[in-house]
Amino acid sequence: MSGNSDDYEAAQKSPASETVAAFSERKGALARLQHALHVNPALIPLFVLVTSIVLFGLLLGTKFFSPFALTLILQQVQIVGIVAAAQSLVILTAGIDLSVGAIAVLSSVVMGQFTFRYGLPVEVAVTAGLIFGTLIGSMNGWLIAVMKLPPFIVTLGMWQIVLAANFLYSKNATIRSQDIEQQAPLLQFLGTTFKIGADVDGRGGATFTFGVIAMVLIFAVLSYILSQTAWGRHIYAVGDDPEAAQLSGVNVKRTLISVYAVTGFICAIAGWALIGRIGSVSPTSGQLLNIESITAVVIGGISLFGGRGSIMGPLFGALIVGVFTLGLRLAGADAQWTFLLIGALIIGAVAVDQWIRKVSA
Repeated sequence: MSGNSDDYEAAQKSPASETVAAFSERKGALARLQHALHVNPALIPLFVLVTSIVLFGLLLGTKFFSPFALTLILQQVQIVGIVAAAQSLVILTAGIDLSVGAIAVLSSVVMGQFTFRYGLPVEVAVTAGLIFGTLIGSMNGWLIAVMKLPPFIVTLGMWQIVLAANFLYSKNATIRSQDIEQQAPLLQFLGTTFKIGADVDGRGGATFTFGVIAMVLIFAVLSYILSQTAWGRHIYAVGDDPEAAQLSGVNVKRTLISVYAVTGFICAIAGWALIGRIGSVSPTSGQLLNIESITAVVIGGISLFGGRGSIMGPLFGALIVGVFTLGLRLAGADAQWTFLLIGALIIGAVAVDQWIRKVSA
């Protein structure tokens, strides 16, 4: 017996056994990291965001690392951020919405036309724009949930329809900033700036817009809804497995229609913010919002396969794009470097998502 015990102890101390133990320890640490990212998918974009801010701050100094520059990033990404919040809801259901940008622009055009063409009170015009966005989103949801059409095809077609309706209805005419300022300043409300921390002469400090506040509030409200309400849990359930969700009592059709309706409503808010951002009502604005919103969502760690991700991730994703854009511009780099780095981040984010998904495989 003692001989067998000695042999066993020798085997335990052999180089081969120590290698296996070290491998198991490394594998265990990797698995723990994988599980942590699975539970908190927003950690990666948050890490990338903080790292990029620190690196550009060290590289550019106070030219980048100042309240004005950092809040300028928020102003630049406010429209994309709001639309990304809307896009996130759809992607969490394993869908996609290519019409978000067109909905935002048409909603802004409706607000402008109802005010200047029909002479309606600006409050009524803004409400009408929000209703139009919600109705278009509801139509997308009905075609997808009830007619069982693929989200990509439905929203691709709706993108073209809304885009054409936008130009036909507006007659490709822009409502000038001066006219809005004089007759309907409420249309530009979300573009109104205010400062925090400025001196007595109004210099310095951080500059914000009400559009930035609206973006932050939208993400905060959606974060609460998705984590604390039944509707939020239903969205994740539908995105993860719609058949299982249906069997567990979730009304999948109603959930999908409501998601696309809320998406349209949020896009209409983005359209209102767009007027404030550019100052005018232009049917040619916001043409890349669909691609930019998907970019922010993917970089933000929400899985394109649905059912997994944090709503705060797309906010970090939009800010990452803003940080790279401003940082490289201040550094004097060619604008194409921004697209190159963002493209690499997109591919990297999808690769990490696939790796994290193996936790539940």
